[in-house]
Amino acid sequence: MEDHTVTGLAARPAPALRDYVDSYVGFDLRGLPAGVHCGPPSRALTAVISLSDPLEVAAGVDDGSPVTPFGGVAGGLMCRSVAIHHDGRQQGVQVSLTPLGARAVYGMPAAELAHRLVPLDDLLGALAAELVDRLRSATTWAARFTALDELLLRAVGDAAARDHAHRVRPEVAEAWRRLVAARGRVQVGTVAAELGWSRRYLTERFRAEVGLSPKTAARVLRFEHAHELAAARDPLPWGDVAAASGYADQAHLVRDWREFTGRTPTAWRRGEVLLGAG
Repeated sequence: MEDHTVTGLAARPAPALRDYVDSYVGFDLRGLPAGVHCGPPSRALTAVISLSDPLEVAAGVDDGSPVTPFGGVAGGLMCRSVAIHHDGRQQGVQVSLTPLGARAVYGMPAAELAHRLVPLDDLLGALAAELVDRLRSATTWAARFTALDELLLRAVGDAAARDHAHRVRPEVAEAWRRLVAARGRVQVGTVAAELGWSRRYLTERFRAEVGLSPKTAARVLRFEHAHELAAARDPLPWGDVAAASGYADQAHLVRDWREFTGRTPTAWRRGEVLLGAG
């Protein structure tokens, strides 16, 4: 078997950023078989900065979506996987923002980025170029994470100055928190009633801020849980994955998996070369 090395390190952002940014992950993958990594839908708005060659990314898997090179790329919430083409080597940093943090970091609601991949410099301007330079010149992951803290804190200050009059409605923020806490296993009508809103009004306000309806967001969160279980080093059988993540049965899981990844669970596992790479 071909030798390979996989280095990955996760870190929490500075305390002042934690309402907006969930995590940082640095990754250095070498010597893997060339292929296509399936970046699945999740609760996060993901930004990735390459530390080497541009990332080759398509907005869909196995569907003919054009492949675009990005030095740094940001995406909103998605209902399908993105395809990251690689030659067996990738090095970069991934930043996971919360949907409610999009205004704080980018100065716009997450809804404006939903189902889109956008060059990072379109969102952060000159700050994006400075971020890439700092990350690439740093020689340790700790230094890279410090640079992320410093520059994202500056972005938050800049966004606050631009978006002073616009804030996330507290009811929308609370609905998001409840969906996340339940991993999507909650009735949207119940959440709306507890917030004092109709289901229709909650759906309208939630979609306008987040970019997905509460029902669709709940489906993504449920799928995310299933994906975490399936991607574990010692994964459960598919039927157990379905039961643990709230699907009615394995067939229900397969339908959602195909919709969100473009592949059946079995084909996804067979084609995902990064599984078990560590």
